Amino acid sequence: MLQPQFASVADVSERLTAAGYLTDDAIATTVFLADRLGKPLLVEGPAGVGKTELAKAVAEATGSELIRLQCYEGLDEARALYEWNYKKQLLRIQASKDDDSWDDIHDDVFAEEFLLSRPLLSAIRRDDPTVLLIDETDKADVEVEGLLLEVLSDFQITIPELGTIKATRRPIVFLTSNATRELSEALKRRCLYLHLDYPSAEREKAIVLSRVPEIAEQLAESLVRTVRALRSMELKKSPSISESIDWARTLLALGLDTLDEEAVRTTLGVVLKHASDHERAGAQLKLN
Repeated sequence: MLQPQFASVADVSERLTAAGYLTDDAIATTVFLADRLGKPLLVEGPAGVGKTELAKAVAEATGSELIRLQCYEGLDEARALYEWNYKKQLLRIQASKDDDSWDDIHDDVFAEEFLLSRPLLSAIRRDDPTVLLIDETDKADVEVEGLLLEVLSDFQITIPELGTIKATRRPIVFLTSNATRELSEALKRRCLYLHLDYPSAEREKAIVLSRVPEIAEQLAESLVRTVRALRSMELKKSPSISESIDWARTLLALGLDTLDEEAVRTTLGVVLKHASDHERAGAQLKLN
């Protein structure tokens, strides 16, 4: 059953802001539509732009349980959907009487008490508000997308031994992707789409100030300007928004009130995590 959590686009903006996620019209509108239409939302963009944080913020804003499926190479049905508790089944079989028929034993060992729910099944079965986060979908093997199609189309999961389990209350579903590979058209058709990029300087400064309110506005502006300069370089990994926030907290912890060359040089490891990136940044920012 579809039970929308947000009353309007403005309601999305207000409640996400209260949850610590500064949104814009495009984000708020797409989240509202995903909730109102009961459609999964595919959020794509570079690492560190707030895709996962958006799902977490929606869960907090709606008072929902967040269930997360972290995708990785080699993820299979047993880790995504469900599996049977084989040890417990074996104990039941060993404890069976000589006159127990196989049909009786089979019905027992493939009963509910022997079923281990994984994230997808757990989200489908919940009666309370739920946000299902399928994180870094592009890291999973292509075969995993096939597992998702039934869940994202009909919000149901078929277990051969038990039948089809349908959602009594649809979760709000977020899929995130860093676009390291192209997702299938079949999967995309089932989703609404939102592309997130690094925010504008003004919005990133607002994010830093909201998450680190103790920092001076001028220092936050200088930090954001430096971060944007780093992102314009050809780095192995550009600084994420969360690393901008970490940098602001670092400057406060060190008691620094200006981001001069010495401050940048001594704290650059907070935002750059590769030696080659340090060398390139040092050369281009003339820190050496």
